[in-house]
Amino acid sequence: GHCRLLCKPSALAQHLVRSLGRSAALRGGRWPWPCWPQLQMLWQLLQPPEPEPVVARELLQLPDAGLVALDWLVGPWGAAGGGGGISSPVLLLIPNAAGKVTGGLLQLGLRALERGFIPVIFNRRGHNGCPLTTPRLQPFGDPGDLREAVTYLRCRHPSASLLAVSEGSGSGLLLAYLGESGSSSRLAAAACLSPIFRGRDWFEAGMPWLYEWPLLLHLKQGLSRYVGALAEVVDTDRLLGSRSLRELEETLFCRTRSRPTSWESYWERNEPLRDADEAAVPVLCLCSADDPVRGPPARSLPRELFRSSPYFFLLLTPHGGHCGFPRRGPGRCWAHEAVLEYFRAMAEFLRTEERRKGLPRPR
Repeated sequence: GHCRLLCKPSALAQHLVRSLGRSAALRGGRWPWPCWPQLQMLWQLLQPPEPEPVVARELLQLPDAGLVALDWLVGPWGAAGGGGGISSPVLLLIPNAAGKVTGGLLQLGLRALERGFIPVIFNRRGHNGCPLTTPRLQPFGDPGDLREAVTYLRCRHPSASLLAVSEGSGSGLLLAYLGESGSSSRLAAAACLSPIFRGRDWFEAGMPWLYEWPLLLHLKQGLSRYVGALAEVVDTDRLLGSRSLRELEETLFCRTRSRPTSWESYWERNEPLRDADEAAVPVLCLCSADDPVRGPPARSLPRELFRSSPYFFLLLTPHGGHCGFPRRGPGRCWAHEAVLEYFRAMAEFLRTEERRKGLPRPR
């Protein structure tokens, strides 16, 4: 399918090349408009999942009394392997930074449910109907709340492998978590669909209006529910009058009433790859060269990271748009199949290494 795997040579890299090379996912059906990435993006993001998933919500209280929501995909019960078993792998799904749970993310969760995974969606404070109990939202690359959720999932499923996959700008949170946590991340593997690697550059460059304005309106709609609480810490008139994602981000996290900070200082603490050298978990990043949201590959892809780190793998395809990767037939998105194949290959590689070295399986 004209995909390229960019990575540092290793035994794991060779295993991934063999596994993904045998997978039918990368040879998916032809897309009739390969040069229209905007259309691919809209087609994938706006398509509702089939069938409609059944979700059970669980609210997790954080140390500062804030709340995040975990949405467990528990149906439809007709799906093969629905719900998985006690030791089935748990797949943590992370939406984009605006908290928009797209049809594509739900479709990935359903495909994982069919394969015996236990999928659960992580919703940040105030996102997707999660109550905002403190006048504080989660910055772009602050993994504190995600760390609490991972700790809870590990306690709830102590014998299961814990995996994570993020979509679009939500990858900034996952990448920051992997870097900060290092070998203590408690994840077995991770994947990012159309990730944003350089947060500050992305906000400053802006995006096509076709993507930025709907995302901005979605954020304002969610924030408008908490104007009374947020008025204590930010200028809500300026917040709801923001004309770009950068202006909204700057108003929300830099121009606060209690602890104002500069735009430069904010990104020193929130760049997704600020601690990338400390990551110790295999991460597959699926990117399209024609992604209209991330920007041109020469400026937005950190190729040197993939050449130097044994844990980062870049699967680059010439066409696919942003989180699109469309194909005809069941599933509609070949990237979902590639991610699930990657997780299967990772589990197979780890089992082989444990047998070869005679290591006990970690508890």
